Amino acid sequence: MRIAHSFAVLALVGAATVPALAMQDGAPQLPGQMDVSRVSGGTYETDPSHTLVAWTVNHFGFNDYFGAFGDIGGTLMIDPQNPEAAKVDVSIPINSIAVVSEGLRDHLLRPGKDGAEPDFFGPEPGMARFVSTGVDVASNGTEADITGNLTMNGVTKPVTIAAKFTGAGDNPMSEVETIGFMGTTSIKRSDFGIDYALPLVSDQVDLKISAAFEKQD
Repeated sequence: MRIAHSFAVLALVGAATVPALAMQDGAPQLPGQMDVSRVSGGTYETDPSHTLVAWTVNHFGFNDYFGAFGDIGGTLMIDPQNPEAAKVDVSIPINSIAVVSEGLRDHLLRPGKDGAEPDFFGPEPGMARFVSTGVDVASNGTEADITGNLTMNGVTKPVTIAAKFTGAGDNPMSEVETIGFMGTTSIKRSDFGIDYALPLVSDQVDLKISAAFEKQD
């Protein structure tokens, strides 16, 4: 009985901290909907707590391992009447990398042994940055190829991101208009001077981006 009472108290406390959601057919309606008519023009900034770039590489041909970068900052400028004129500029702090294994994280960010070059990024890596140069919107209006320049490890290369609009609406926590996107692309790490353990650790790095942008006043 005490356990049941404790769960009931926790449920009431949790309910009190979650904003009320609109009801539709007796079920709560998600604040974000995949409806492009909800998108208004203007400048948006990333929600760094809910924007991630995940990466995957193959290890020795045995299996893939992966991690993600967080704390991503940047802007999106968009006009729903002219979506192909949209501009994206985001910066990714490499030292924000998170992986399942702490040992792997240390390997990616540790200095070179005995003064040599680091295997991967080293302990004080610079920001990675993606700046769009063009947007090609598909006929369905919810998908686009975003071309741009990715700068990482002091090298700049062109990259194309296959992006998909995933939702828009007012965030009930922050009460800010928010837009969401998913994106995928692949790069070769050797193009950016990161060639440690090739080809045992794959050259190709698959990236998956989950981005939330909040409208600015």
